[in-house]
Amino acid sequence: MFNKFTIADKLIFGAATLSLIYSEMLFFQGQKEDAHFVGIWVPSILAFGIYLKLIKSK
Repeated sequence: MFNKFTIADKLIFGAATLSLIYSEMLFFQGQKEDAHFVGIWVPSILAFGIYLKLIKSK
């Protein structure tokens, strides 16, 4: 499955994953507002990746 991903796809997926992990770390350290703010980045990063794929396919 991961063989079909380009380097940009892997970087975007990695950024979203790191954002999720960082958000969870903040949440469990008691910084809940910061964790929610960083957690909102995950769908934004993935949406940006989808946008790049759509532009590339045209």
